[in-house]
Amino acid sequence: MFRWTAGEPERWQEYRVSPGADTTVLDALVEIQRTQDPTLAFRYACRVGMCGSCAVVVNGRERWACRTRISGLGGRPLSVRPLYHFPLLRDLVVDMTPFSDQLGAVGAAFGPRPSAPAYEAISRDAAERREIDGAIECIGCGMCVSACTMVAANERFPGPAALNRAFTLQRDSREGAAEARWSVLLSDDALARCHGQANCTEVCPMGLSPTTSIIRLRQMATRRLLGRR
Repeated sequence: MFRWTAGEPERWQEYRVSPGADTTVLDALVEIQRTQDPTLAFRYACRVGMCGSCAVVVNGRERWACRTRISGLGGRPLSVRPLYHFPLLRDLVVDMTPFSDQLGAVGAAFGPRPSAPAYEAISRDAAERREIDGAIECIGCGMCVSACTMVAANERFPGPAALNRAFTLQRDSREGAAEARWSVLLSDDALARCHGQANCTEVCPMGLSPTTSIIRLRQMATRRLLGRR
């Protein structure tokens, strides 16, 4: 288990638990905290795979602790560490501020165009809704950011979650900031920096594909630059 407290060096500490067939990593963390080491810090809320707050790196892969059964990890000792590319607060707890900052950098808040009707609705069967159906369920767990090698290399890169969100907004006919958002997306540190390794898509617990969203944004950008909007 990765351990760190401000003012102290990082270290690994071993704990032993006796898991059952359905014991999750989160169950084990709770047991350790309650029965062995009350100083162990980690984050969780719903415990049923809905909030994403228990995201950690287990055996080198980003996972939700509450959805990860120990019995499915091969029976070998587990390594549990915090998400990568986020500032550490303590032990397995990271500061999610960079995630919010990345969303802010691409203008992730919906802002309707002035001419949009006050209650304009987009049907579930509309083409623009069908196109973004696979991208709108992000709950902000940060696992894709942790898995992204470009986030590690370039702090100005918005990251997969922010670009996925930008895609849903750029395809929304009601959106009023689409043109301004292109100035960010077409900068040297946004769409052009993604290497298409799809690590983000591989670890997404919601089954989203930020990689596909980025590809679609690049296609849209190409048409825009060629005057084929």
